[in-house]
Amino acid sequence: MKRSTVLGAGISGLAAAATLAKHGTAVQVLDSQDSAGGRCRTLEANGFKFDMGPSWYWMPDVMEKFFRKFDHSVSDFYNLKQLDPGFRVFFSTSDYFDIPAKVEEQKDLFESIEPGAGKKLDKILRDSKIKYDVGVNDLVYKRSDSIFEFFSVPLLIKMLRLGVWESFHSYIRSYFKDPRLLALMEFPILFLGGTAKSTPSLYSLMNHSCFAQGTYYPMGGFNKLATAMYDLCVDRGVQFRFGHSVDNVELNEGLIDAVKGFETDGLISSIDYHHFDKNILKNGNENYSEKYWDERVLSPSALIFYLGVKGKVNNLIHHNLFFDEAFDQHAEQIYSEPKWPDKPLFYVCCPSKTDVSVAPESDENLFLLMPLAPGLDDNEELRDQYYVKIMERLESITGDQIKHRVTYKKSYCIKDFKEDYNSYKGNAYGLANTLKQTAFMRPKMRNKKIKNLFYCGQLTVPGPGVPPAIISGQVAAAQLMSYFNNKSYETYL
Repeated sequence: MKRSTVLGAGISGLAAAATLAKHGTAVQVLDSQDSAGGRCRTLEANGFKFDMGPSWYWMPDVMEKFFRKFDHSVSDFYNLKQLDPGFRVFFSTSDYFDIPAKVEEQKDLFESIEPGAGKKLDKILRDSKIKYDVGVNDLVYKRSDSIFEFFSVPLLIKMLRLGVWESFHSYIRSYFKDPRLLALMEFPILFLGGTAKSTPSLYSLMNHSCFAQGTYYPMGGFNKLATAMYDLCVDRGVQFRFGHSVDNVELNEGLIDAVKGFETDGLISSIDYHHFDKNILKNGNENYSEKYWDERVLSPSALIFYLGVKGKVNNLIHHNLFFDEAFDQHAEQIYSEPKWPDKPLFYVCCPSKTDVSVAPESDENLFLLMPLAPGLDDNEELRDQYYVKIMERLESITGDQIKHRVTYKKSYCIKDFKEDYNSYKGNAYGLANTLKQTAFMRPKMRNKKIKNLFYCGQLTVPGPGVPPAIISGQVAAAQLMSYFNNKSYETYL
């Protein structure tokens, strides 16, 4: 039996470990944290239970497809609830939209904002469904080693017909003029780590997930997904070693044969790609230079506040976006002129509106997130300044006094992403999906010099987000199985 090792028990690492175990290898997972989940960890304090990272459950078919490969369904592990409304977008104190779960109601909403917009939304969602099917079925499960993987005549014809290389910014403006609708359609791009101007219109596939598939929530918290994947691994004999920080690997005749004293026949690194290459692999075996990494466009970092609030908060639903300031200005201060933003947009998740288990009875659980350029200075003084700014705007827009009712508060920012995850420049989501960083133009999943070493996660393909992380782990595991057995990697997907 082949022995395989996975570094990191985050979502991509768990997906890799489960896939390797399914195909008959002995798998061990090493992680520096004390539990599985990575960024999908849970923070519990004063009766509150906070999801520390992801909170938007989109692309539910990807999760279902993963569990189906193990003869399970999502429903075997947790109760998945569709939110209706899916989310609320504030443009001012008196101007906000609730996005209904049903497409017909969404079309009515768009039509009420801009004449003709309902039919245009219908057209966009038909196109985005095609792009979603092409993206999820034809593109994201590829290794993306080379452009030649994409030289399928039917696939090229599909992509040319869809105009997938046009910028999302131009694409969406060919349909809508109202700035509120533009912001609404563009915001899912933030989850890909880019701006509408730098992201190809292929990623309007996110509009299909956002509007047509809908927004979901796993009752008990987003960590339920990580827990389910962990349980799946344990049931298949995967060995987990938590609290194990890895600082080197042992090579023999050009192959990794041990990690922290544990013998192995193959390694998948799901931890930060840059950190693994520079600080663990070292010795000229890394895939990319420091200059290469410094020239990449990273997704944002984030300033996050986990707040426990006494009593209920008015005028919030589960997911709330605050677009009462200029979208473009904040984006420029992330990507073009990196700095702490002058007038930030922010997001508030209030899961206690849906799930009473995440807060004491009659209290609220708030997760506040402000996107931020990676690599900036981060200190408590700055965090406090922005806490005041965000809370003042939150109170003003909701018309509720919240700050004096906060009974628990914890901040999380660039320094924490670096310390907990060795995250390159403290980024939160990975490498942005810009046109020049899509598919085969992203960092490769296989090491160029070491045949039994592969990478997965948010700095390689297919990109940022929980569903892509699940896919990334499976594709990396399939490649290691291909190396073990000299068969096509598709055999193991």
